[in-house]
Formats: sequence, structure tokens, C-alpha cells
Amino acid sequence: MRIHFTVDDVAQLSMISSLGPVVESAFALKQLGRQGSPAFRGWRKGVREQLGTRIAAIEQLADRCSIDELLPLLKLYSSGKSDIGVDERTRQQVRATLFEFCQVAVLPHWREMHGHMESVRDACGRIGIANGMHALLDNLHPKLNWKPPVLEMAGEPDHDVYLNGRGIVLCPSLFMVGKACMILEDVLEIGVPVLVFSVPVDTAVETEFWGHHKGGEQALSALVGHTRAAALQMLSESCTTSELSQRLNISLAGASKHATVLRKAGLVTTARKRNTALHSLTPLGVALLRQRHASKVS
Repeated sequence: MRIHFTVDDVAQLSMISSLGPVVESAFALKQLGRQGSPAFRGWRKGVREQLGTRIAAIEQLADRCSIDELLPLLKLYSSGKSDIGVDERTRQQVRATLFEFCQVAVLPHWREMHGHMESVRDACGRIGIANGMHALLDNLHPKLNWKPPVLEMAGEPDHDVYLNGRGIVLCPSLFMVGKACMILEDVLEIGVPVLVFSVPVDTAVETEFWGHHKGGEQALSALVGHTRAAALQMLSESCTTSELSQRLNISLAGASKHATVLRKAGLVTTARKRNTALHSLTPLGVALLRQRHASKVS
């Protein structure tokens, strides 16, 4: 899939933290089955235990409806496809089933989930402010590739979306795992297209949301090393290589090396202006940093 931007579209680009718990619940349906992400194993177990025999109706809804079919039935999103033939009783049954699922599967975790997605939004905002909107679009997801003026999405159906000056709203999702992104043309009366993109789901989510502690502090240090874990913390506020070396009390060459390793791992993005390199965390870097914080709290 390719999204074509004009200058006006880039100028009107904005970002929200979520489309709300009901839309996240619609995405979460696909994580309920055996094909769901391993990171949601603890969540799946808890949801199934709480729903008991009621799980059958939820599974039937998940098997029967794709997200493109489900959201129009909820009157939350218009796909441009006609849903003539769906009577009001069926629509009400679908809504009741999803809302029941939402109360068990998403709402108990919504405070933590929303806080996490807010941190992703803020990290993207820092990238946009420090490095420009082009850097922001190029760091939303590993499968998204910004080739001005087109945002290309690997693994999605081969078609083109033209914004034509309408602008676009970016929105992260925790439960939309397995897909890089999804375009919603008319959702929640926002009035402009929404690009929903999936954010990393790892042990940080398991620890913070479902209570499966796996030693986040040690895991982060083992992954990137103690000094680079500290560098990740220092980069929660964007800084230059020189500033990073001062914050870590290491040489300029050492700071540059650590920033390069973190950038190659997809945790940091770097914008260069003349002889200055400005480093900012990517959404994946934010997720790892939150894992570290979650382990300290627990």
C-alpha cells in the first residue's frame, strides 16, 4: 500500500494517543485465538478465565468479522462499503458482544495502555520537532518506508491512497499486532483519514499490564549493555552526541558509538545538520525504556 502526501498533507499531519477502548477491543479480538501474539499469553488466559462460557460468543464474533466489517457495524467507522442487509437487531448484538468483551479485556488495563500509547505519541512528537515530519514518518514502524512524497507499507494490499490535501492523523495501537498499519477513512467523526500503526509489544507490556514480570532491568542491560541502557535513559530527552557524552561522562567517540549501535537496533533515530547529530528515541526505544521503569516499580 502507498499513501501519497502533498505539501498540505504533511503540514496538517497530527497525532492522537488512541481511538479509545472500544476500537482497541475490536483489534484485540484477533489476539484472543491461538494465532495471537505470544506477548498476550497472560492477557488471553485472564480474559478466558473471566469470560467463562461467554467466550464462545466472543470467539464467534472474532471468526465471523474482520476489522473492516466490524467497525462499520458499530457505527464507529465507515469503510465506504455498504452494510445494507445488516438489520438493527444484528447490529445491536454485535455491539453488545464487543462491549462485554471490552469490559473484561481492555478496560481493566486501559489506564496503563493509554499511558503507554501517550508515551509513544510523545516520542513521535519529539522526533517530529527535533528531526522533522519526514523523520517521524520514516520511524513509525519497521515496515513503513518514507520515500517522499509517498509512505510505503510492506506486506499490505497493493493499492494507492491519495490524501489530496485532507491531511492525516496518526494513531498507535497496542492490539493491532500482525499488521503494520491500517487506514481508517472516517472514524469517530474525526473527519480526516487515520493511519493506525502497531507499536512494539514485548515483556514491558507483559510486566506492566498483565503482571508477568521477567526481570526488565536485567533484560534491557543484557540486550544493549549497561552503558547503552543508560544512554537510552539519557535520550528520553533528545540531545546531540556532545550532550550525550556529557550526560554519560564518556568520550565523544564513545557516545557516538553507542548512539550508532542504538540507531542500528531501531531504538534511536538521528538527524544530521551540518556537523551536529541530534538523537531521539523511536517508539521501540520508548517501549524498552518503559520496560526498565516497570521492573523498578515492581
